[in-house]
Amino acid sequence: MAGRGAHFLLAAAACLFAAPAAAQTIDSAEATTLKEALARAYADNPNLEAARANQRATDAGVAIERADLLPSLSGTATLTEFLKQAQASFASPERQVSGQLNVTIPLYSGGANRAGLRAAETRVLAGRADLRGSESTLFSQVVAAYMDVIQNEALTALAANNVEVLQTNLEATSDRFQIGDLTRTDVAQSEARLALARGSLRNAQSNLIRARETFVALVGAAPGELQPPPPLPGLPADVDTAVDVALLDNPDLIGAQERARAAGFDIRIASASRLPRLELFGSGGVTDNLGTAGSNIPGIPVEQRTTTAQAGVRATIPIFQGGRPAAQERQAQARSAAALETVVATERDVISTVRTAFANWQAANAIIESNQAAVAAAELSLEGVRAENTVGNRTILDILDAQQELFNAQVQLVIARRDAYVAGFNLLAAMGHAEARDLGLEEYGPLYDPTENYDRIRNNIWDWASDPDPVTQSSRTVDIPEQGLDIPDLQTVR
Repeated sequence: MAGRGAHFLLAAAACLFAAPAAAQTIDSAEATTLKEALARAYADNPNLEAARANQRATDAGVAIERADLLPSLSGTATLTEFLKQAQASFASPERQVSGQLNVTIPLYSGGANRAGLRAAETRVLAGRADLRGSESTLFSQVVAAYMDVIQNEALTALAANNVEVLQTNLEATSDRFQIGDLTRTDVAQSEARLALARGSLRNAQSNLIRARETFVALVGAAPGELQPPPPLPGLPADVDTAVDVALLDNPDLIGAQERARAAGFDIRIASASRLPRLELFGSGGVTDNLGTAGSNIPGIPVEQRTTTAQAGVRATIPIFQGGRPAAQERQAQARSAAALETVVATERDVISTVRTAFANWQAANAIIESNQAAVAAAELSLEGVRAENTVGNRTILDILDAQQELFNAQVQLVIARRDAYVAGFNLLAAMGHAEARDLGLEEYGPLYDPTENYDRIRNNIWDWASDPDPVTQSSRTVDIPEQGLDIPDLQTVR
């Protein structure tokens, strides 16, 4: 029985690094491959959809800032009823309608408008980096959830197999006790180990349910019969290479750098409030008394409609603003200083994360080799203890201890294989190479391109060019059945 459990472990655990299975369609009700799970999450995860919407809001900031550089046109219309006239007035109208059209063309604003536009454009770049980071974070979570399901399925099966082995051992021990070959103590020891194994099985089953529900929350679909994940591409040969790549491509670092640049433009915006503003203006108006204006000279009609027009140049020169410009500039400088320090802090975090992920990846691979040797040795040890027990050189407790050592080694091997894959993917994510295009998700449909919305709206100057009201894009999971167990339960174990 122990040998069969070990072979089951090796088959279940080896799937973590086996070759990828045939491609699955994304139309099925369940996700069965890692690539399909990633594609589903990419297309249907609410957190990622929210990050895309936030980026579209950031895009709109460019059009808002650009509007300050363009002419503005406004009009007014007024209808006036004169309810009471001056007693000495005979020519005043009873009612009047008037309209006016005003146009303003900015010429110079101290550079504030240009700097505001540059800042908005830079924040768009920062937002795109943040969106890349959101994708990478989601994919890391999906990979961990995928591997957790595989790991916990293997651990639950191992725990069920361990219960079955110990149940068989208890039955054999009880039979030998009945014929006087063993003592009551031997039976009690077997019963205790079996009770502990059943508790471990319950715990493994609970962990499996948790892993499957986490998978559903991230992917939006239930995990089917999960296939082995594909090998991870582009893992670095050494930690220095990984750090160099991350310093160039890590989205969090790129986002921090772009926000620091935008904060520099904010200083220019604040300092420009001290400078003069120059603009062209023009206006035209018409007033119509609607035939109600009288004439002071009998027989001579009065003109009922008058028009006006004017144009000029307006200069606004700040003289004293109560210290506001200086305070705003100091505020912008302080925020710029914070943004610059954030760049250094993010760089430190990136370096630390890459080095830690690389170390975890290497350690997990070394642990796999050690645990493979431990499993082989524990299998041999258990066979030897069983053989020696038949000739009286080993006790039942020795057999139970050997079985427990084999079970522990098998469990550690499964965990190490999961940890190695997750650590390797986290390393790629920290390097900035674990995004949709890196993972080949375009085979499931076109990838989301944040530049499409930006290009669509950045030069749109029509005031009524609004988009449809938003609706929820992500699907709910309330209709996905509860993730029970489809592997051996206690009822199936004698």
